[in-house]
Amino acid sequence: MGLLLGASPALAHPHVFIDGGVDFQFSEDETLSALKVTWLYDEFETLYLLASNNLSLNAEGGLDEADRLTLEQKFSDWPEDFDGSAHLMRDGKPVPLEWPSDPKVQLVDGRIQAVFTRALETPLPLSGGNAELAFYESTYFFAFKVTNTPQLRGSSGTCVADVIPFTPDPNDASVLTKLAMLSREETPDDENVGLLFADRIALKCG
Repeated sequence: MGLLLGASPALAHPHVFIDGGVDFQFSEDETLSALKVTWLYDEFETLYLLASNNLSLNAEGGLDEADRLTLEQKFSDWPEDFDGSAHLMRDGKPVPLEWPSDPKVQLVDGRIQAVFTRALETPLPLSGGNAELAFYESTYFFAFKVTNTPQLRGSSGTCVADVIPFTPDPNDASVLTKLAMLSREETPDDENVGLLFADRIALKCG
């Protein structure tokens, strides 16, 4: 997984660009039980991941099943410092999530897509309440962007999910300039700098 979640040859920080998003799984009575997270890697990182794992596209431009399963297995072995990319908050406090499970990998329009589940350690009743999810990686080595419309699955009742895209301001330009000067081995001084550039999903239940 170090090859999947490690450095790419790109020079500027961030180094990897991932589209995707998060769907919400509900059980009974508007109780949130799990998140379904989707990562869609950029084209350059897709080629890098394939080469790093001695894989290649077949004659039809797709993945052979054996290669797909190899990638899927690697997405079952997450590094100890994995911070999830999906950060769920309720009343300003983080909601603990289980380790990623049930990874599914496929090639979508020439890009590697990984989908996995993050179960909540304790299911969260949301009837009449709100929660917010930020989609980011703490060091901003990975730049995540919500491009998928969030889906509410199960007994979501009156809940609705709205994407709140990151909106830059003048202060962000100087931060981004400093980040761009970092090599892939360097870590930003702010240990949670990715939060500054995070797209969010507001989950509201009436």
